[in-house]
Amino acid sequence: MTAFDRRELLKGAGVVALAAAAGTPALAQSGGRVVVGTWGGDYARLLTKNIEDPILKAKGIEVVQDQASDAPRRAKMVAEKRLPRGTVDIQGFSAANMFEMSEAGVVEPIDYAKLPNAKNLLPTMKYPYGVGQIYSGNVVIYNPKLISPAPTGFKDWLDPKWGSKIGFIDIQYQSIFIAASLAATGGKDMNDLDKAKEVLMAVKKAGGRVYPTNEAFAQAMKNEEVGISAIWKARVVQWQNAGIPCEAVSPVEGIPIYVSGFVIAKNAPNKENAYAYMDAMLARPPQEAFAVDMGYNGTVSGLTIDPALQKRIGFTPEEEKRLRDLDYAFLAKNDSAMKEWWDKVFKA
Repeated sequence: MTAFDRRELLKGAGVVALAAAAGTPALAQSGGRVVVGTWGGDYARLLTKNIEDPILKAKGIEVVQDQASDAPRRAKMVAEKRLPRGTVDIQGFSAANMFEMSEAGVVEPIDYAKLPNAKNLLPTMKYPYGVGQIYSGNVVIYNPKLISPAPTGFKDWLDPKWGSKIGFIDIQYQSIFIAASLAATGGKDMNDLDKAKEVLMAVKKAGGRVYPTNEAFAQAMKNEEVGISAIWKARVVQWQNAGIPCEAVSPVEGIPIYVSGFVIAKNAPNKENAYAYMDAMLARPPQEAFAVDMGYNGTVSGLTIDPALQKRIGFTPEEEKRLRDLDYAFLAKNDSAMKEWWDKVFKA
């Protein structure tokens, strides 16, 4: 079984105990509701705006969001594994976390016959255990007013000379490890954790700052408290639209790809509505809306995206050659140790 942080697992177990004591109510198989595990912030708001209100609620389905970062949600899924009926129907995770939950044996194999909109799904976004909703690539974000000359990659971001102008986003710890490994190895290795730790500790000593969420980091960029970091290109576009002074650079060491998608819990109380939610997210209107609202590339073919926007959110042919898929098995095996070091050493 996949290893998890003990504290997060205990939190999940507490939820299971409460659910078992109270008796989890059965959800209706027609209409009824669906419980969606998701991050909070902008993403949760846009799920409501683009998927839940216009499509699911129009079908009489009540949508309840269970908002939390991914670590406690993953821990809760594992803690609920023994229950015949869990408390969440469908969970939003990164592709790495989707793989991890599949390895843990807590997700339903996807029956693509139940997803009419999957006929347009890009083959690379079609997993046996989950479905990709949106994707982007991890790039360097910087404020030209504070950082000069312009960075070329992750090594420039993680240069201690920038001191307290270097920012990190707490919930992005996996991506930070990957970027630090690429920086330390000249783009040769995404999984060298020891070299990544050396790079990160040097930045910590130089005064690098850690922010709890994407939104908190965005505010720090706006206030010019920090001037350089790494984030999905989609976020850079979103923040540029909000007037935050920032530019994106596709790292020379390689561009780690980020896929956000959904899995269905094996013990989901209402799998029918979970499939309805998954199919709705693949419809053209929400796919196109996420490109406009959040700067992410859609995962289905046939979308109509303004060429100017596509240029901002996409990648050039040369950059596409540098896109790097992640080693999901490695991340699943090492996630617990990475999180423990991040919390107890780097953030200490």
